[in-house]
Amino acid sequence: MEILSPAGSPEALRAAVCAGADAVYLGFGQFNARRGARNFTRDEFASAVSYCRLRGVKVYLTLNTLASDREMADAVECAVQASKLGADAALVQDMGLVRALRQAAPDLPLHASTQMTLHSLDGVKQAAELGITRAVLARELSRRDIAYICERSPIEIEVFVHGALCMCYSGQCFMSSVIGGRSGNRGMCAQPCRLPYGWGDDLVSGHPLSLKDMSLAGHLRELQEMGVASAKIEGRMKRPEYVYIVTKVYADALREGREPTAEELSRLEQAFSRQGFTDGYFMEKKGPDMFGVREEAKHPRELFAQAKAAYDRSEGPGVPVKFYAMIRAGDPVQVGVEDREGRVVTAAGHTPEVARRRVTTQEEVEGQLSKTGGTPYRVTEVRSLVQDGLMVPLSSLNALRRQVLDGLSAQRTALPQRRHGEYKLGARYENYREEPDICVSLRRAGQMTFELVKQRPALITLPVEEIAAHPDDVRATIGRNVPVAAVLPRICFDRELDGLRRELEVCKEAGVTDAYVGNLGLIPLCKELGFSLRGDFGLQVFNSQGVKEYKRLGFQSLTASFELKLAQIRDLSKAVDMEIIAYGRLPLMITENCAIKNQSGKCVCSNVNLLTDRKGVRFPVERAYGCRNEVLNANKVFLADKPADWKKAGLRAIRLLFTTENGVECSQVLEAYRGRGNYVPNNYTRGLYYRDVE
Repeated sequence: MEILSPAGSPEALRAAVCAGADAVYLGFGQFNARRGARNFTRDEFASAVSYCRLRGVKVYLTLNTLASDREMADAVECAVQASKLGADAALVQDMGLVRALRQAAPDLPLHASTQMTLHSLDGVKQAAELGITRAVLARELSRRDIAYICERSPIEIEVFVHGALCMCYSGQCFMSSVIGGRSGNRGMCAQPCRLPYGWGDDLVSGHPLSLKDMSLAGHLRELQEMGVASAKIEGRMKRPEYVYIVTKVYADALREGREPTAEELSRLEQAFSRQGFTDGYFMEKKGPDMFGVREEAKHPRELFAQAKAAYDRSEGPGVPVKFYAMIRAGDPVQVGVEDREGRVVTAAGHTPEVARRRVTTQEEVEGQLSKTGGTPYRVTEVRSLVQDGLMVPLSSLNALRRQVLDGLSAQRTALPQRRHGEYKLGARYENYREEPDICVSLRRAGQMTFELVKQRPALITLPVEEIAAHPDDVRATIGRNVPVAAVLPRICFDRELDGLRRELEVCKEAGVTDAYVGNLGLIPLCKELGFSLRGDFGLQVFNSQGVKEYKRLGFQSLTASFELKLAQIRDLSKAVDMEIIAYGRLPLMITENCAIKNQSGKCVCSNVNLLTDRKGVRFPVERAYGCRNEVLNANKVFLADKPADWKKAGLRAIRLLFTTENGVECSQVLEAYRGRGNYVPNNYTRGLYYRDVE
C-alpha cells in the first residue's frame, strides 16, 4: 500500500520524501483544490519530478477543480506540461477536463479526485469506463463499504487516512461560494463550517459543523488487507514539519507491518489536531464525539525543530541497490549496479595490475562500493569476484561506482514517452431560441396540490422516496398530462442500492419515465431500469466539454452549475437541453453526520430545524435520503423579475426548487415566474448568477 503525502511547497515535498512517502501530490498552476497553498512554478515542478523520480517516489498533479470554458485551454495546457515533465498521474474532478485530457494527453493516467464524490462500486466502475485508473473514495465510507468496493473494483482505490474532515461530502459543498463567493470546487474554500453556530433562537454556542481531523492510524494493516492501493494524508496547506511528522509515523508503521505506537500517536496529535482525532465514519460510530475545533495550544516548537533538522540533513530511506564487481587477471575491471525495478548499469575500468606491494581484497572492493553517502542510494548487497594477487586503485573503484550510479540516475529520471495533442473545442451547439419551459421541483408530495397541477408546469419532480410513498398521487398527476420525474439521491451507498431499486420500480409502475441523477454511481441503475437520464446539479456541469461528455454518457438534459454566471451559462455549447435552478433555497451542504440528532439527541427531522450563524442568519436543515442532512441557504434565489436575463441564456427550461414552502407558496411562485401576481420572498438573493466566484 502506497503512502501518499501532501506537498504544498518544495520544502514540504522534500520533507515528505525524506519521511518515507511513496508518492506526493502537488499543485502546479491555479487549477487545484488548494489554490491558497504555495504550489509550484513550472521550473519547481520539473525539479520536483526529477527529485522524486530519482528516489522512486511518484508525483501526482492536482487538477481537481472546475474549469470554465475560458479556462479550459489553460487547464489542459497545465496537464500537458506536467505530463511532459514526467508527472505520474493527474487528479481530476471536472468531467469536461476528463474529456479534454483524453484528447490532449491520452497517455497521462487520471485519478478521480474525492471531489467527484465517488462512494459506491457503480461510481467507481463508471469512472473506470471514463478511462480513469484510480478512484479516491469519499471520506464518509465505513470499513465494510471500502472493503466491498476494493474487492470488486476494476481500478485502484485510494483512501484518506489522516487529516481534515469536511462536514459536507467533497464536491457537493456550496456553502463557501453561495455565502461568500469563494468556491470549494474552485480551490478557494473559506471554511465557514469551522465557525460557531446555534440552533433556532439559541445564541451561537457551539461548532456543529466542525469535525475533528480523521486518523486511521490504527487500521493500516486492515486497509492493506482490503486491497487499498494508496493511503492518503491530507494537508497541502500545512507546514513541511507537519508533513514530515505525519508521513514518517504512517510510513514507518506500514513498512514494519505494525500500527503506530502510543508515542507516535502523541506526535500526530502535537503536530495538529482538533481536540483529538476521529475514525467515526470508518467504524460506523457517527455522532457528537466526531466533532472538535482547533484550540489555542502551545506551538510544538521542539517537535517541529526536530522534524526540520531530520529532513534537512537526510536523504530519507534511500533507494535500495545491489552492486556487482568482477576483478580478474587480463580483463578490465567490471562494476555493475541494479535497483529493485531491475534496471542495471555496468561500466568497465582498467585492467588490474599484478600486485607488487598491496593486494586488493574482496573486503576492500565491497567496502568501497558500499560508500554511497551524499547520494539517494542505499546499498543492500554487494557481490564480487576478486582474484588473488591483483591490485586495483581505490580511486578507480570510486570512479566506477560514481559512473554506474550516474547512469542509474539517468535511467531513473528518464521521462516517459507519451503522446500529446492539441486541445480542440469541437462542434459548437447553438442555444435554444424559444422561451424556456418552467419545471417545478418539490421536496414533499404534499406540495403537489391541485392548484399547482392545474397551472400545468412543464414537469414536476419529486424525490424518489416520495414518489414511492405516494404512487397514486403521482399517477393522478401524470393522468392530468403533467409529467413527473424522480429525483435520485446524490448519496447512495452500495448497501442502500437495493432499496433505491425497489423505489425506482414503484416509480416506473406509476408512470414515471425520467430520473434526475446527481452522481455518476446511479447512471447504471437508471439505464438498467430504462429511465431517461436528466443531470441534476450534483454533476457539477461547469463547461461545454462537460456537457458533451454527459451527452456521450446518455443524458437527455443537464442542470448547469449554479456557481456559473448567467452570461457563462448563455455561452455554453449546449449539446443537450440545459436548465438552471432559477428559484429556491440552494443546497449548501449534504452531510453524513446528522447535525439535527447531534444537537437534540434524537431524530426530529419532521420539526423545523434552523442553524443560526453569528449574525442571526438562519439556515434550514432538512432530512436527505438515508437519514442524511441537507443544509439549505437562508435566502431564496429569486429571478422572477429578471425574465429577460434567463430567457436569453439559451435554456430549454428553468427549475423552481421548492423546499420549505407550503403548497400555496409553490403556486404563487409559479405564477410569479409566468409574469402574474406580485409574489416576492421576504429575503431573497440573486445567487451567483450575476457575480464572479473565486
